[in-house]
Amino acid sequence: MPIGERNLQDLLPLSLESTPCVSIRRENKVWVAASMLIHYLESFTDSLVVTDDESKPLGIVGGKEVLENILKNPSSAFFDDTVVEDIMDKNVDIISKEITLKDLLQRWTQTRRAFSILPNRFKGYSAISARKLLEIGANCETEMTVSELPKKKITTFTYNDTLKDIINSMFENKTRKLVFKNTSSFISDRIIIEYVVRELNYLRQIDYFLDLKFEEPFRLAEAKTITENMKIPEISKIMFGMLHPLAIYHDQVISPWDLCVALLYDKIEFSVLCNNFKQVIK
Repeated sequence: MPIGERNLQDLLPLSLESTPCVSIRRENKVWVAASMLIHYLESFTDSLVVTDDESKPLGIVGGKEVLENILKNPSSAFFDDTVVEDIMDKNVDIISKEITLKDLLQRWTQTRRAFSILPNRFKGYSAISARKLLEIGANCETEMTVSELPKKKITTFTYNDTLKDIINSMFENKTRKLVFKNTSSFISDRIIIEYVVRELNYLRQIDYFLDLKFEEPFRLAEAKTITENMKIPEISKIMFGMLHPLAIYHDQVISPWDLCVALLYDKIEFSVLCNNFKQVIK
């Protein structure tokens, strides 16, 4: 049976519920959410789950919601006076362990957010993200290499771009990461939010944030430079362990999402994946 037709319980038998959701109360201010996101964005949780007094999931807040609203209101008032309930995405994708990988990826394609929550045996919720699914890629067997993945243009930025240019480019190109031109360094929503929190004190001492040009204070992340003959399990394993998972070769950039989609290819085998898990159990 193709991996895409297998359910999550089969594919992640040992770790499906291992990543608890990180939640935030709906009445918390955005500055609280921003300070939490710099620790969790691009991790296994990726987004914050907004809850009510009874811990019921009401919505999702991630880098998209923060940056989208900074464009509308680039001031400290956004962080200090706005509550997370006012900016959250109300579409909380709650899945079951019986969902197939193919159906999950189709849902993520529709919502444009690679993040779902799963009710767990602890009467809470576990987080399922693209980063989490790299575990499947790392344990599968295939001769397929990164050169066989669909070509995807690298979206870049330069020293002349303002933060407004950079954030708008992220939304226009539907990406959370922009590569600094002619390098393997990149900026992400997490890096921008971290700069706002740690260097600009939630914009409390600045009123021209969007006009700032990119400069050295930004600590860029480094994409993993790879060769085109690297196999899917190998790059999945590498990116699984990266703080900022992104790989690059020639004029091609590869994200965790690209590897998730590759799992649906016929060249990906499941049988050895089962054997690997059995060895882990032993």
